[in-house]
Amino acid sequence: MEAAVVDTGSKLLKAGPAIPDQAPSMIIPTQMKRMLEDGSSGDNNNSLAEDVTVDPVVRGFVRDWDAMEDLLNHVLYTGLGWEVGNEGQILFTDPLCTPKTVREQLVQLMFETFNITGFYASEQAVLSLYAVGRISGCTVDIGHGKIGMSVHSLYFNNPVEVVSLCDVTDVSSYIAPVIEGAVQHIASRRFEVGGADLTKLLAQELGKSNPLVNLSISDIEKLKEQYSCCAEDELAYEKTKAIICLTVQVIRIGREKYTVGEALFQPSILGLEAHGIVEQLVRSISTVSSENHRQLLENTVLCGGTTSMTGFEDRFQKESGLCSSAIRPALVKPPEYMPENLALYSAWVGGAILAKVVFPQNQHITKADYDETGPSVVHRKCF
Repeated sequence: MEAAVVDTGSKLLKAGPAIPDQAPSMIIPTQMKRMLEDGSSGDNNNSLAEDVTVDPVVRGFVRDWDAMEDLLNHVLYTGLGWEVGNEGQILFTDPLCTPKTVREQLVQLMFETFNITGFYASEQAVLSLYAVGRISGCTVDIGHGKIGMSVHSLYFNNPVEVVSLCDVTDVSSYIAPVIEGAVQHIASRRFEVGGADLTKLLAQELGKSNPLVNLSISDIEKLKEQYSCCAEDELAYEKTKAIICLTVQVIRIGREKYTVGEALFQPSILGLEAHGIVEQLVRSISTVSSENHRQLLENTVLCGGTTSMTGFEDRFQKESGLCSSAIRPALVKPPEYMPENLALYSAWVGGAILAKVVFPQNQHITKADYDETGPSVVHRKCF
């Protein structure tokens, strides 16, 4: 049986057997709904039957361990077909700067509750590089997840073109230099700004220009996923007058659709006193040894849903040509044999590649290792 690979994000969980040239077999929402224990339909009392939403993972880290156990139980036994008493090996992806206590709780849960035979964990920044055939480089991750969709109306006083809706949400963003498979944590930068923050920005911008609009945050997320894009440069952004419209229930949006992408290059739009993402990348790498600068900058990998925004890669490359560094950041393209939309689950693919190495070569945590040392063994064997 192939080892299982699990990448748990704030909004999406990716899981599947370790087959690197295939997409994960399961991509499901991380968010759960807790139903009434008696299973009642609520026909007689709708207020009591409302589902309670539970978020096992917040900003990339597990916050509700009971819910996480329920989620993994579904993934492993129902989704991946594991059998009780015949559990296999598993590799988890770690967000940048995962607290030690979280890693220990996870390995304890897997050995003591799920009775796995082997465990390994590796940082997402490293795994995303493995996915494109690199062991050194810089990972720029601006994550997102997907949620359910509903529709409201929005009206503006401008000409329109007719289009349709889709959806999004969030995780945190980070820049992480990696040298020979090891994250340079001193140089890494994690931002508590993810898709949800950009969604709120879009909502604020629409609210300013249309004070009478009543649109839910869920609908704003859908608009962001479908229509947000990056202007060619800052000057082009200032001149944007693009329009969007939703069929039947009309939505008209002006330059707001460019605001989400622009905020990544001009954080002042979010009220932040910070440099744009390319300059942040260059400054991050400037803190490591100068002999590694070229290797890191010329092997930059974009991942996460937001980086697939229309125009983002072109804008990133244009800003790279204008940055303060003598060595310009250069993006690495994934191999042609890799699954499409690799940026959406590159950490999972990298995990599948790594699983093909650590488990056959017995570099993982075994049940005997765990029984001898306890949860702290994860810090010695998983790095």
